[in-house]
Amino acid sequence: MWAFFCLYIMKFILRLFPEISIKSKPVRNRLIKNLQQNLVNVGRHHQVGLHVYSQWDKIIVRFDENVTKTQAVTELSRIPGIHSFMEVVEFEFQTLEDIFEGSREYLGHLIENKTFALRVRRRGNHEFTSQQAERIIGGMYKAHYPNLGVNLSHPDVTLNIEIDSNKAFIITDRYQGLGGFPVSSQGEVISLISGGFDSGVSTYNAIRRGLKVNYLFFNMGGTAHEIGVKQESYFIWDRFASSQRVKFTTVPFEKIVGQILERTHHGVRGVILKRMMVRVASKLAKRYEIDGIVTGESVGQVSSQTLINLSHIDKASEVLVLRPLIMSDKQDIIDTAQRIGTAGFAESMPEYCGVISDHPNVCPKESFILEQEALMDDNLVEMAVNEARTIDIKDIPQDTARLETDVEVVEDLNFHDVVIDVRAPDDALKNPLVIEGHEVITMPFYKVAQDFESLDKLKSYALYCDQGVMSLMQARQLKEMGYHNVKVYRQKGA
Repeated sequence: MWAFFCLYIMKFILRLFPEISIKSKPVRNRLIKNLQQNLVNVGRHHQVGLHVYSQWDKIIVRFDENVTKTQAVTELSRIPGIHSFMEVVEFEFQTLEDIFEGSREYLGHLIENKTFALRVRRRGNHEFTSQQAERIIGGMYKAHYPNLGVNLSHPDVTLNIEIDSNKAFIITDRYQGLGGFPVSSQGEVISLISGGFDSGVSTYNAIRRGLKVNYLFFNMGGTAHEIGVKQESYFIWDRFASSQRVKFTTVPFEKIVGQILERTHHGVRGVILKRMMVRVASKLAKRYEIDGIVTGESVGQVSSQTLINLSHIDKASEVLVLRPLIMSDKQDIIDTAQRIGTAGFAESMPEYCGVISDHPNVCPKESFILEQEALMDDNLVEMAVNEARTIDIKDIPQDTARLETDVEVVEDLNFHDVVIDVRAPDDALKNPLVIEGHEVITMPFYKVAQDFESLDKLKSYALYCDQGVMSLMQARQLKEMGYHNVKVYRQKGA
């Protein structure tokens, strides 16, 4: 008799976003290949071993033995293009009895004292139909476990088994994915990011919709603001879009802001500022052969975002302007920022009160705006483009070292060291940090700069995060602020 055995390997079946599934076969194949490569790239960036292959309408991901279930689920839930995914146990079979024996360990206990239904999805050539498999295997479950009978209409429990040729897949858990399209499948853009609620969410929405997003920051508020925006940009990219190499560009904007304040009418300063930003952004987009720019504007949110003013702003651009939040309410934007993890940045970002109109004009004539812009030097835009500084976004942690002081990095803690876990709240909650003999304080990285002051100055603090990136940036910033009792803790082997 054929010997049955099941070697458990952590595998997940990925379901594509419905919009992908209805595409033509060539388009669908292109999107699937795009998603497969993105999965490989994300695994490489986050040092998570995985193997990807496709089977007809699904993608299968197998993780290496050293990857925890929490790590695997976290990574898959943050990759655009995945509608949902299921954890599965896979094994080979010859008979329907083999399928029952291979699945009972995972499914049998679920039907005890409950009504149930068994659903089988089958692909390949077999001597039985899906309905026959459901009846025979379902009968085995009914006979071997105490239950309240089969109920095909409204069962208490539904057992799911997939059959593909000589392999069976037992679904042990289901998870919701991010949806959308694979990153880079829909083109490339530059997102104007300021560190506030709106620009972070609009950037995320563009990524989720399959755009390859580069980042553009207009520096009007000094070093602290630049560091904060770089940290947020790196966070968004690292969490949702690390499958692609993109750019972060900083444009010094003080000269332009100065002339707007000194030379233009107060009623249209906000609109002129946005027009100047769009001009610079569109020229940089054309320089880098990028398809469009993304802004966080929403109709009516502020005076510069009336339909008339948005029209005036668009006319300053040489490329397509996309506004993912155009019909969103502010509270919806804030709720999304909290869900994706960027709200803390907006709440703690150093404020810059620059170009504010005391009596803004919500419907100025285009001729008046052009007249006011003519009062400014005509070479300002070209100067700003030429002074732009662009880096690879993955180099942000090293780049901020230009502006910050280096800190000690240790793998062994001193007896009295207090550890500060600076990971995002959801990451810290899923996998709490416990270090025997040491106090651990949970303080999200976006709150470190403002909350560190409340801690005991006589103690020594070691900042921790999974990859050691955010902890290093925060420790450097604390050093710049004058705190010298900080270092970075990295667990051995990390």
